[in-house]
Amino acid sequence: MNTVHDTVVKTPPAPTKDIVTRGLQQAMKPRQLVMMSLGGAIGAGLFVGSGAGIAVAGPAVLVSFLIAGFLVVLVMRMMGEMVAADPDSGAFSVHAEKAMGPIAGRTIGWLYWVQVVIVVAAEATAAAAITAASIPAVPQWAAALFYMSVLTAVNLAGVSRFGEFEFWFAALKIAAIVGFLGIGSAMIFGWIPSFDAPALANLTGHGGFAPNGVTGIAAGLLIVVFAFGGTEVMAIAAAETSEPRRNVSRAVRSIVWRILVFYIGSVLIMVTVLPWTAEELSSGPFVAVLNAAHVPGAGAVMTVVVVIALLSSLNAMLFSGSRMIYSLSERGAAARIFGRVSSNGVPRLAVLASVAFGFLTVVLNYLAPDRVLPLLLNAVGSTILVLWTFVTVSQIVLRRRAEKEGRNDLPLKMWGFPYLSYVALALLAAVAVLALFDDAARNQLIATLTFTCAITLACWVLGRRQRRTSSDTRSTIEHAH
Repeated sequence: MNTVHDTVVKTPPAPTKDIVTRGLQQAMKPRQLVMMSLGGAIGAGLFVGSGAGIAVAGPAVLVSFLIAGFLVVLVMRMMGEMVAADPDSGAFSVHAEKAMGPIAGRTIGWLYWVQVVIVVAAEATAAAAITAASIPAVPQWAAALFYMSVLTAVNLAGVSRFGEFEFWFAALKIAAIVGFLGIGSAMIFGWIPSFDAPALANLTGHGGFAPNGVTGIAAGLLIVVFAFGGTEVMAIAAAETSEPRRNVSRAVRSIVWRILVFYIGSVLIMVTVLPWTAEELSSGPFVAVLNAAHVPGAGAVMTVVVVIALLSSLNAMLFSGSRMIYSLSERGAAARIFGRVSSNGVPRLAVLASVAFGFLTVVLNYLAPDRVLPLLLNAVGSTILVLWTFVTVSQIVLRRRAEKEGRNDLPLKMWGFPYLSYVALALLAAVAVLALFDDAARNQLIATLTFTCAITLACWVLGRRQRRTSSDTRSTIEHAH
């Protein structure tokens, strides 16, 4: 009988030749994590989406950005508290599981992974569309294939190389923002002779500071809150740094005020330098300001910057998606093959699974290049609201649990707990309510919630089946004894 027991329990699976379960490597440098955290918050949402916010709210879009910025700062701080105390490649999915149970953790993990898969495809499509428009000789599908191939190779090369690649991506984006802030400030103070400084006239003229009232601010908030998506990459990447608890604390502390300066500063310059009604401001705000300053080649420079921002987001999303499905595999919520790690510390099959849909859209870009991007962007809709809600609830539960157990030595703590955590929850609820009064946002929110419920049901069924299988296995072993 002992032979049966040994066969059932102790026989290990045969390892493959080139992929073994070694575990992820903690090879990312602290500077890479900090820069990635900054870069993750500076994406196409700022370079492009800010113009759409200005179009609906006027100068009062600053209020929309302040509210959204305040919310993302609170969410990042809560996320940082949990990651610093418990770094894991599954990040908020693992924390949700510990706070609310396995179904909650698996639900947000799979929801996030699906979102990442779609975002990767959307970013590649957007970058390819801009490239094709700028260089007509390059077909959109060919540009998408090139970008997907290069960034897949980067992610398969190891976390240290991925980190270095993302470091320079982020550095270029930040350099562009700093340059824009410098030129814009010079325009406001009248230091550029070719530009007639308007002082504060554009903030109060053309219908006033809030030409569309509270409704405009609310509409702007719906647009700009999604511009901050991508900050969660920091929480996932922290597990692969040498000293995750220390490094995530540094990253969170260093980027909070910088995010606000970059976003609020950039938008303040836009609505101060040009009238909010200017058509060119809504379609390309950065280019519009630089053209007003008579910066030569402004359009070409910002085109390159936007493409870099899109590719940076693609790169980071692919990384975080592969780590999420790897974590799900470790917890029995995904196929075991996604938990296998190569000799250089990369979950290769997890990377390939996360990028597969992106390569499929290369074909779609060939067949219907004008219809792919709108469909993809509409699909990811309101996922960020669900994610941030899970983060907030998890932090409240885990922090109360830690206090009840007498653990007051957390490496990083949420400010003003529990009050600011509840403020974040209230702001998320307010954004969701606002979305219900906007046709496009309402459809996205309903689609996201429906999809979330479907994933929850699937996770419950899978969990029940796993428990039944585990129970049957134990019964077989006991019977064998």
